[in-house]
Amino acid sequence: MEAGAGEAAPSAPRRLTLPWKVRLLLLCLDVVAGLSMRRDGTINRSIFNLFDLRATASTRPDRQGVRSADVDASRGLWARVFWPSPESSAAPLPVVVYFHGGAFTLLSAASYVYDAMCRRFCRELGAVVVSVNYRLAPEHRWPAAYEDGVAMLRYLASAGLPDSVDVPVDLSRCFLAGDSAGANIAHHVAQRWTTASSPPRSIPVHLAGAILVQPYFGGEERTEAEVRLDGNVPVVTVRGSDWMWRAFLPEGADRNHSAAHVTDDNADLADGFPPVMVVIGGFDPLQEWQRRYADVLRRRGKEVRVVEFPDAIHTFFLFPELTDHGTLVEAMKAFIREQRI
Repeated sequence: MEAGAGEAAPSAPRRLTLPWKVRLLLLCLDVVAGLSMRRDGTINRSIFNLFDLRATASTRPDRQGVRSADVDASRGLWARVFWPSPESSAAPLPVVVYFHGGAFTLLSAASYVYDAMCRRFCRELGAVVVSVNYRLAPEHRWPAAYEDGVAMLRYLASAGLPDSVDVPVDLSRCFLAGDSAGANIAHHVAQRWTTASSPPRSIPVHLAGAILVQPYFGGEERTEAEVRLDGNVPVVTVRGSDWMWRAFLPEGADRNHSAAHVTDDNADLADGFPPVMVVIGGFDPLQEWQRRYADVLRRRGKEVRVVEFPDAIHTFFLFPELTDHGTLVEAMKAFIREQRI
């Protein structure tokens, strides 16, 4: 379901109903995250890693013809690249640089759920996907993840994709994408990339668009949706969000820091900031921050498309069992197709 920027979703969404399998997985995620996130703001990674199933990259095609390889960009920064079979398209493919979610503190490009999702994006979007394994907080606070995103774009601009990627690509049609905290990163990387005075690049990397799926924005204010949905929906809670921002933001910063609070007219937006697709869920406590972000883009003269899923929880896209999962991929595909230099 698509709506123009600034259009509000129904104030009282229908009763939340989820398949039992999804509810079980969400319960397990909540328990593991709760055990991993310490009160002092640190992460017990040994506990979380016991449950964070990892997938390995392979240049052998999977059942759908998608292959993958890990590339080392610099100083430990790496990404997993996914590409389809050469027979899938003779035309150069767009490149989607993806930032995974996980509250800035959890998961990786190798996590099974993101490996599987990026494979599907590669196959169904008809794109080469570069999933960035950025540094995590609290060991690496703001702006480490943003710096890693820009560094990955610089790497692509200087080295391109690995030789094993045997399909034609068009880096002048590069899209930044991400979900939750990864969507926050995608926004800030787009801003930094379009404002930076970069040295000449051997390979043209042009940001044709950004796809922000339920971006993690916030502020000191408690919005109506945060108050109404707190404790009544899975994944996002006020307490958990506060913990996440304390772990990610600089020591002593509050939630009105520019990393979180990008939803006012003082937010920096470069002239070359790309068109944006913003995905919003009706059962996401962060929805009002996301609509405000779209409103700011529109008031600043930026091209923005808001896609509403009234019955969607935060992270709905990770569950193929949910109908909205497939609808999201179709909306992303349409957005990518429509962006041309």
